[in-house]
Amino acid sequence: MPLFEYKGKTLAGTGVAGELRAKNRAELERSLRRKKVIVSSVSKKQAEIRIKIGTGVKRIEISRFTRQFATMIGAGLPMVQCLEILSKQMDSPEMRRIVGEVKESVSSGSTLAEGLAKHKKIFDDLYVNMVEAGEVGGALDTILVRLANYREKSDALIRKVRGALVYPAVIVVVAIGVTFAMLTWIVPVFAKMFAGLGAELPGPTQVVLQISHFLRDNLGKLFFAFICLAVGFRFFLKTEKGRYYWDSFMLKAPLIGTLVRKSAISRFTRTLGTLISSGVSILDALEITAKTAGNVVIQNAIRRSVLAIAEGDTITGPLVQTGVFPPMVTQMISVGEKTGGLDDMLAKIADFYDEEVDAAVSALTSIIEPVIIVFMGVVIGGILIAMYLPMFDIIGKIQ
Repeated sequence: MPLFEYKGKTLAGTGVAGELRAKNRAELERSLRRKKVIVSSVSKKQAEIRIKIGTGVKRIEISRFTRQFATMIGAGLPMVQCLEILSKQMDSPEMRRIVGEVKESVSSGSTLAEGLAKHKKIFDDLYVNMVEAGEVGGALDTILVRLANYREKSDALIRKVRGALVYPAVIVVVAIGVTFAMLTWIVPVFAKMFAGLGAELPGPTQVVLQISHFLRDNLGKLFFAFICLAVGFRFFLKTEKGRYYWDSFMLKAPLIGTLVRKSAISRFTRTLGTLISSGVSILDALEITAKTAGNVVIQNAIRRSVLAIAEGDTITGPLVQTGVFPPMVTQMISVGEKTGGLDDMLAKIADFYDEEVDAAVSALTSIIEPVIIVFMGVVIGGILIAMYLPMFDIIGKIQ
Protein backbone atom coordinates (compact mmCIF):
# COMPACT_ATOMS: atom_id res chain seq x y z
CA MET A 1 0.00 0.00 0.00
CA PRO A 2 1.21 3.56 -0.69
CA LEU A 3 2.48 5.73 2.13
CA PHE A 4 0.80 9.10 2.77
CA GLU A 5 1.99 12.11 4.76
CA TYR A 6 -0.73 14.03 6.56
CA LYS A 7 -1.26 17.10 8.72
CA GLY A 8 -4.26 17.98 10.83
CA LYS A 9 -5.66 18.83 14.23
CA THR A 10 -7.28 16.90 17.06
CA LEU A 11 -10.66 17.90 18.47
CA ALA A 12 -8.77 19.78 21.18
CA GLY A 13 -7.03 21.88 18.52
CA THR A 14 -3.58 20.27 18.86
CA GLY A 15 -1.64 20.05 15.62
CA VAL A 16 -0.63 16.54 14.49
CA ALA A 17 1.40 15.22 11.58
CA GLY A 18 2.65 11.82 10.53
CA GLU A 19 2.75 9.06 7.95
CA LEU A 20 0.21 6.31 7.34
CA ARG A 21 -0.28 3.56 4.77
CA ALA A 22 -3.67 3.27 3.06
CA LYS A 23 -5.12 2.06 -0.23
CA ASN A 24 -6.08 5.59 -1.21
CA ARG A 25 -6.66 9.09 0.16
CA ALA A 26 -10.30 8.42 1.10
CA GLU A 27 -9.38 5.38 3.21
CA LEU A 28 -6.66 7.42 4.93
CA GLU A 29 -9.11 10.16 5.83
CA ARG A 30 -11.64 7.63 7.16
CA SER A 31 -8.93 6.03 9.31
CA LEU A 32 -7.90 9.41 10.71
CA ARG A 33 -11.50 10.40 11.39
CA ARG A 34 -11.89 7.25 13.49
CA LYS A 35 -8.91 8.51 15.50
CA LYS A 36 -10.69 11.90 15.81
CA VAL A 37 -8.18 13.76 13.67
CA ILE A 38 -9.37 16.59 11.37
CA VAL A 39 -7.23 16.38 8.23
CA SER A 40 -5.92 19.62 6.72
CA SER A 41 -3.51 18.25 4.09
CA VAL A 42 -2.56 14.88 2.61
CA SER A 43 0.23 14.06 0.18
CA LYS A 44 1.48 10.80 -1.21
CA LYS A 45 5.06 10.11 -0.18
CA GLN A 46 7.45 9.11 -2.93
CA ALA A 47 8.68 5.53 -2.66
CA GLU A 48 12.25 5.26 -1.43
CA ILE A 49 14.79 3.24 -3.39
CA ARG A 50 16.15 0.62 -1.01
CA ILE A 51 19.19 -1.46 -1.86
CA LYS A 52 19.46 -4.40 0.48
CA ILE A 53 21.01 -7.84 0.58
CA GLY A 54 18.60 -10.62 1.53
CA THR A 55 15.85 -9.41 3.86
CA GLY A 56 17.87 -6.45 5.13
CA VAL A 57 17.22 -7.59 8.71
CA LYS A 58 19.59 -9.67 10.83
CA ARG A 59 18.39 -12.61 12.91
CA ILE A 60 19.59 -10.96 16.10
CA GLU A 61 17.36 -7.94 15.40
CA ILE A 62 14.27 -10.16 15.17
CA SER A 63 15.25 -11.91 18.41
CA ARG A 64 15.82 -8.57 20.15
CA PHE A 65 12.45 -7.29 18.93
CA THR A 66 10.73 -10.45 20.22
CA ARG A 67 12.35 -10.19 23.67
CA GLN A 68 11.51 -6.48 24.05
CA PHE A 69 7.96 -7.03 22.79
CA ALA A 70 7.46 -9.91 25.24
CA THR A 71 8.71 -7.76 28.14
CA MET A 72 6.38 -4.88 27.25
CA ILE A 73 3.33 -7.09 26.77
CA GLY A 74 4.13 -8.86 30.06
CA ALA A 75 4.26 -5.46 31.78
CA GLY A 76 0.69 -4.76 30.65
CA LEU A 77 1.30 -2.13 27.95
CA PRO A 78 -1.25 -1.98 25.10
CA MET A 79 -0.10 -3.80 21.98
CA VAL A 80 -0.26 -0.76 19.68
CA GLN A 81 1.76 1.28 22.15
CA CYS A 82 4.38 -1.49 22.35
CA LEU A 83 4.70 -1.59 18.57
CA GLU A 84 4.86 2.21 18.41
CA ILE A 85 7.77 2.30 20.88
CA LEU A 86 9.59 -0.58 19.18
CA SER A 87 9.17 0.93 15.70
CA LYS A 88 11.13 3.98 16.88
CA GLN A 89 13.95 2.23 18.72
CA MET A 90 14.94 -0.54 16.28
CA ASP A 91 18.51 -0.09 15.02
CA SER A 92 17.76 -1.28 11.48
CA PRO A 93 15.77 1.15 9.26
CA GLU A 94 14.20 -1.85 7.53
CA MET A 95 13.08 -3.34 10.83
CA ARG A 96 11.69 0.03 11.96
CA ARG A 97 9.67 0.20 8.75
CA ILE A 98 8.34 -3.35 9.14
CA VAL A 99 7.35 -2.90 12.81
CA GLY A 100 5.64 0.37 11.85
CA GLU A 101 3.62 -1.44 9.18
CA VAL A 102 2.65 -4.17 11.67
CA LYS A 103 1.50 -1.44 14.08
CA GLU A 104 -0.64 0.14 11.35
CA SER A 105 -2.19 -3.25 10.54
CA VAL A 106 -3.07 -3.85 14.20
CA SER A 107 -4.42 -0.29 14.54
CA SER A 108 -6.72 -0.85 11.57
CA GLY A 109 -8.29 -3.94 13.17
CA SER A 110 -6.08 -6.84 12.08
CA THR A 111 -4.72 -9.35 14.57
CA LEU A 112 -1.03 -9.32 15.41
CA ALA A 113 -0.56 -12.64 13.60
CA GLU A 114 -2.18 -11.22 10.44
CA GLY A 115 0.08 -8.16 10.61
CA LEU A 116 3.19 -10.30 11.01
CA ALA A 117 2.10 -12.69 8.22
CA LYS A 118 2.38 -9.83 5.71
CA HIS A 119 6.16 -9.99 6.18
CA LYS A 120 6.88 -13.69 5.58
CA LYS A 121 10.57 -13.12 4.87
CA ILE A 122 11.06 -11.69 8.37
CA PHE A 123 8.47 -13.56 10.45
CA ASP A 124 8.32 -17.19 9.30
CA ASP A 125 5.48 -19.70 9.70
CA LEU A 126 6.73 -20.78 13.10
CA TYR A 127 6.69 -17.19 14.40
CA VAL A 128 3.25 -16.36 12.99
CA ASN A 129 1.61 -19.61 14.14
CA MET A 130 2.95 -19.28 17.68
CA VAL A 131 1.69 -15.69 17.91
CA GLU A 132 -1.69 -16.77 16.54
CA ALA A 133 -1.89 -19.57 19.13
CA GLY A 134 -1.04 -17.05 21.85
CA GLU A 135 -3.73 -14.61 20.70
CA VAL A 136 -6.41 -17.31 20.46
CA GLY A 137 -5.47 -18.82 23.83
CA GLY A 138 -5.16 -15.45 25.59
CA ALA A 139 -1.54 -16.14 26.56
CA LEU A 140 0.34 -13.90 24.15
CA ASP A 141 2.82 -12.74 26.81
CA THR A 142 3.76 -16.34 27.67
CA ILE A 143 4.04 -17.33 24.00
CA LEU A 144 6.25 -14.34 23.19
CA VAL A 145 8.59 -15.26 26.06
CA ARG A 146 8.83 -18.83 24.72
CA LEU A 147 9.39 -17.50 21.23
CA ALA A 148 12.13 -15.15 22.45
CA ASN A 149 13.82 -18.01 24.32
CA TYR A 150 13.58 -20.23 21.25
CA ARG A 151 15.05 -17.61 18.92
CA GLU A 152 17.89 -16.76 21.29
CA LYS A 153 18.87 -20.41 21.67
CA SER A 154 18.59 -20.96 17.91
CA ASP A 155 20.78 -17.92 17.26
CA ALA A 156 23.34 -19.20 19.74
CA LEU A 157 23.37 -22.58 17.98
CA ILE A 158 23.90 -20.95 14.57
CA ARG A 159 26.75 -18.84 15.96
CA LYS A 160 28.44 -21.95 17.36
CA VAL A 161 28.24 -23.83 14.05
CA ARG A 162 29.41 -20.83 12.03
CA GLY A 163 32.18 -20.14 14.51
CA ALA A 164 33.43 -23.70 14.08
CA LEU A 165 33.54 -23.38 10.29
CA VAL A 166 34.64 -19.76 9.76
CA TYR A 167 38.14 -20.06 11.25
CA PRO A 168 39.16 -23.17 9.24
CA ALA A 169 37.64 -21.61 6.11
CA VAL A 170 39.70 -18.43 6.60
CA ILE A 171 42.89 -20.46 7.07
CA VAL A 172 42.16 -22.49 3.90
CA VAL A 173 41.54 -19.31 1.87
CA VAL A 174 44.77 -17.76 3.18
CA ALA A 175 46.71 -20.95 2.41
CA ILE A 176 45.33 -21.09 -1.13
CA GLY A 177 46.05 -17.39 -1.62
CA VAL A 178 49.65 -17.69 -0.41
CA THR A 179 50.25 -20.77 -2.55
CA PHE A 180 48.76 -19.08 -5.61
CA ALA A 181 50.89 -15.95 -5.05
CA MET A 182 54.05 -18.02 -4.73
CA LEU A 183 53.33 -20.00 -7.89
CA THR A 184 52.39 -16.98 -10.03
CA TRP A 185 54.83 -14.31 -8.79
CA ILE A 186 57.71 -15.78 -6.80
CA VAL A 187 58.37 -19.03 -8.68
CA PRO A 188 58.68 -17.26 -12.09
CA VAL A 189 61.56 -15.19 -10.64
CA PHE A 190 63.38 -18.41 -9.77
CA ALA A 191 62.48 -19.82 -13.21
CA LYS A 192 64.28 -16.94 -14.98
CA MET A 193 67.32 -17.44 -12.77
CA PHE A 194 67.40 -21.20 -13.45
CA ALA A 195 67.02 -20.63 -17.20
CA GLY A 196 70.29 -18.64 -17.17
CA LEU A 197 72.17 -21.51 -15.53
CA GLY A 198 71.50 -23.95 -18.35
CA ALA A 199 71.76 -26.94 -15.99
CA GLU A 200 69.28 -29.80 -15.70
CA LEU A 201 66.80 -29.12 -12.90
CA PRO A 202 65.74 -31.68 -10.27
CA GLY A 203 62.37 -33.41 -10.73
CA PRO A 204 60.49 -31.57 -7.92
CA THR A 205 61.68 -28.21 -9.28
CA GLN A 206 60.48 -29.08 -12.79
CA VAL A 207 57.04 -30.09 -11.45
CA VAL A 208 56.64 -26.79 -9.54
CA LEU A 209 57.76 -24.78 -12.59
CA GLN A 210 55.29 -26.61 -14.84
CA ILE A 211 52.45 -25.90 -12.39
CA SER A 212 53.50 -22.24 -12.27
CA HIS A 213 53.59 -21.98 -16.09
CA PHE A 214 50.16 -23.64 -16.34
CA LEU A 215 48.61 -21.20 -13.85
CA ARG A 216 50.10 -18.14 -15.52
CA ASP A 217 49.13 -19.26 -19.03
CA ASN A 218 45.56 -20.30 -18.13
CA LEU A 219 44.66 -17.84 -15.38
CA GLY A 220 41.67 -16.39 -17.24
CA LYS A 221 40.35 -19.81 -18.21
CA LEU A 222 40.71 -21.12 -14.66
CA PHE A 223 38.90 -18.09 -13.24
CA PHE A 224 36.07 -18.53 -15.76
CA ALA A 225 35.86 -22.26 -14.96
CA PHE A 226 35.67 -21.47 -11.24
CA ILE A 227 32.80 -19.00 -11.81
CA CYS A 228 30.94 -21.55 -13.97
CA LEU A 229 31.46 -24.23 -11.33
CA ALA A 230 30.14 -21.96 -8.56
CA VAL A 231 27.08 -20.94 -10.60
CA GLY A 232 26.43 -24.55 -11.62
CA PHE A 233 26.66 -25.68 -8.01
CA ARG A 234 24.12 -23.04 -6.95
CA PHE A 235 21.69 -24.23 -9.64
CA PHE A 236 22.34 -27.82 -8.58
CA LEU A 237 21.39 -26.97 -4.98
CA LYS A 238 18.15 -25.36 -6.17
CA THR A 239 16.97 -28.65 -7.68
CA GLU A 240 15.12 -31.10 -5.47
CA LYS A 241 17.52 -33.99 -6.05
CA GLY A 242 20.57 -31.75 -5.81
CA ARG A 243 19.54 -30.38 -2.43
CA TYR A 244 18.73 -33.87 -1.17
CA TYR A 245 22.11 -35.30 -2.23
CA TRP A 246 23.99 -32.34 -0.76
CA ASP A 247 22.14 -32.49 2.59
CA SER A 248 22.69 -36.25 2.73
CA PHE A 249 26.39 -35.71 2.09
CA MET A 250 26.61 -33.03 4.79
CA LEU A 251 25.05 -35.37 7.35
CA LYS A 252 27.60 -38.10 6.53
CA ALA A 253 30.65 -35.95 5.73
CA PRO A 254 33.82 -36.64 7.70
CA LEU A 255 34.64 -34.17 10.48
CA ILE A 256 31.70 -31.79 9.95
CA GLY A 257 28.98 -34.45 9.52
CA THR A 258 28.66 -35.02 13.28
CA LEU A 259 28.31 -31.29 13.93
CA VAL A 260 25.69 -30.85 11.19
CA ARG A 261 23.70 -33.86 12.42
CA LYS A 262 23.68 -32.76 16.07
CA SER A 263 22.76 -29.16 15.24
CA ALA A 264 19.93 -30.40 12.98
CA ILE A 265 18.54 -32.64 15.73
CA SER A 266 18.76 -29.80 18.25
CA ARG A 267 16.91 -27.45 15.92
CA PHE A 268 14.22 -30.02 15.08
CA THR A 269 13.48 -30.96 18.69
CA ARG A 270 13.52 -27.37 19.99
CA THR A 271 11.25 -26.10 17.20
CA LEU A 272 8.73 -28.94 17.58
CA GLY A 273 8.78 -28.77 21.38
CA THR A 274 8.25 -25.00 21.39
CA LEU A 275 5.29 -25.24 19.00
CA ILE A 276 3.57 -28.08 20.89
CA SER A 277 4.01 -26.37 24.27
CA SER A 278 2.50 -23.20 22.74
CA GLY A 279 -0.74 -24.97 21.87
CA VAL A 280 -0.15 -25.62 18.16
CA SER A 281 -1.62 -28.94 17.03
CA ILE A 282 0.84 -31.79 16.44
CA LEU A 283 0.16 -31.96 12.68
CA ASP A 284 0.51 -28.19 12.20
CA ALA A 285 3.61 -28.19 14.40
CA LEU A 286 5.23 -30.92 12.29
CA GLU A 287 4.39 -29.10 9.04
CA ILE A 288 5.97 -25.88 10.34
CA THR A 289 8.99 -27.76 11.69
CA ALA A 290 9.48 -29.42 8.30
CA LYS A 291 9.57 -26.01 6.59
CA THR A 292 12.14 -24.67 9.05
CA ALA A 293 14.26 -27.85 9.32
CA GLY A 294 17.03 -26.52 7.07
CA ASN A 295 17.85 -30.03 5.83
CA VAL A 296 15.88 -31.86 3.12
CA VAL A 297 16.59 -35.33 4.57
CA ILE A 298 15.13 -34.35 7.95
CA GLN A 299 12.34 -32.41 6.24
CA ASN A 300 11.27 -35.53 4.31
CA ALA A 301 11.36 -37.59 7.52
CA ILE A 302 9.12 -35.08 9.29
CA ARG A 303 6.63 -35.04 6.41
CA ARG A 304 6.49 -38.85 6.47
CA SER A 305 5.71 -38.53 10.18
CA VAL A 306 2.80 -36.22 9.33
CA LEU A 307 1.37 -38.84 6.95
CA ALA A 308 1.93 -41.58 9.54
CA ILE A 309 0.11 -39.63 12.28
CA ALA A 310 -2.75 -38.80 9.92
CA GLU A 311 -3.14 -42.57 9.40
CA GLY A 312 -3.09 -43.20 13.15
CA ASP A 313 0.61 -44.07 13.54
CA THR A 314 3.21 -42.46 15.83
CA ILE A 315 5.92 -39.89 15.07
CA THR A 316 8.72 -42.28 16.00
CA GLY A 317 8.45 -44.83 13.16
CA PRO A 318 9.34 -42.57 10.20
CA LEU A 319 12.11 -40.90 12.21
CA VAL A 320 13.72 -44.29 12.89
CA GLN A 321 13.60 -45.19 9.18
CA THR A 322 15.67 -42.17 8.15
CA GLY A 323 18.73 -43.34 10.07
CA VAL A 324 19.45 -39.68 10.91
CA PHE A 325 18.15 -39.74 14.46
CA PRO A 326 20.09 -41.77 17.07
CA PRO A 327 18.18 -44.47 19.01
CA MET A 328 18.27 -42.33 22.17
CA VAL A 329 16.35 -39.53 20.43
CA THR A 330 13.67 -41.75 18.92
CA GLN A 331 13.22 -43.67 22.19
CA MET A 332 12.82 -40.46 24.19
CA ILE A 333 10.29 -39.15 21.65
CA SER A 334 8.43 -42.44 21.89
CA VAL A 335 8.33 -42.19 25.70
CA GLY A 336 7.12 -38.58 25.42
CA GLU A 337 4.30 -39.63 23.10
CA LYS A 338 3.16 -42.40 25.41
CA THR A 339 3.30 -40.32 28.61
CA GLY A 340 1.74 -37.18 27.12
CA GLY A 341 4.83 -35.11 27.89
CA LEU A 342 6.21 -34.84 24.38
CA ASP A 343 6.97 -31.10 24.61
CA ASP A 344 9.02 -31.51 27.82
CA MET A 345 10.87 -34.51 26.37
CA LEU A 346 11.70 -32.60 23.19
CA ALA A 347 13.01 -29.67 25.25
CA LYS A 348 15.29 -32.04 27.19
CA ILE A 349 16.62 -33.56 23.97
CA ALA A 350 17.27 -30.06 22.56
CA ASP A 351 19.16 -28.99 25.71
CA PHE A 352 21.23 -32.18 25.59
CA TYR A 353 22.13 -31.68 21.93
CA ASP A 354 23.00 -28.02 22.48
CA GLU A 355 25.71 -29.28 24.83
CA GLU A 356 26.67 -31.92 22.27
CA VAL A 357 27.08 -29.19 19.65
CA ASP A 358 29.43 -27.34 22.01
CA ALA A 359 31.53 -30.48 22.37
CA ALA A 360 31.44 -31.14 18.62
CA VAL A 361 32.56 -27.56 17.87
CA SER A 362 35.53 -27.91 20.25
CA ALA A 363 36.46 -31.30 18.79
CA LEU A 364 36.16 -30.07 15.20
CA THR A 365 38.31 -27.02 15.89
CA SER A 366 40.98 -29.05 17.70
CA ILE A 367 41.17 -31.50 14.76
CA ILE A 368 40.94 -29.11 11.79
CA GLU A 369 43.45 -26.51 13.01
CA PRO A 370 46.53 -28.80 13.12
CA VAL A 371 45.48 -30.54 9.89
CA ILE A 372 45.30 -27.24 8.01
CA ILE A 373 48.55 -25.96 9.53
CA VAL A 374 50.35 -29.19 8.51
CA PHE A 375 48.84 -28.91 5.02
CA MET A 376 50.06 -25.31 4.69
CA GLY A 377 53.52 -26.32 5.91
CA VAL A 378 53.77 -29.22 3.46
CA VAL A 379 52.59 -27.23 0.42
CA ILE A 380 54.49 -24.00 1.04
CA GLY A 381 57.53 -25.80 2.40
CA GLY A 382 57.51 -28.16 -0.58
CA ILE A 383 57.51 -25.24 -3.03
CA LEU A 384 60.42 -23.55 -1.23
CA ILE A 385 62.47 -26.75 -1.08
CA ALA A 386 61.81 -27.40 -4.80
CA MET A 387 63.11 -23.89 -5.60
CA TYR A 388 66.25 -24.26 -3.50
CA LEU A 389 67.20 -27.78 -4.70
CA PRO A 390 69.01 -26.49 -7.83
CA MET A 391 71.01 -24.11 -5.64
CA PHE A 392 72.11 -26.98 -3.45
CA ASP A 393 73.24 -28.85 -6.58
CA ILE A 394 75.20 -25.83 -7.80
CA ILE A 395 76.88 -25.36 -4.40
CA GLY A 396 77.77 -29.07 -4.35
CA LYS A 397 79.34 -28.87 -7.81
CA ILE A 398 81.34 -25.75 -6.86
CA GLN A 399 82.74 -27.48 -3.80
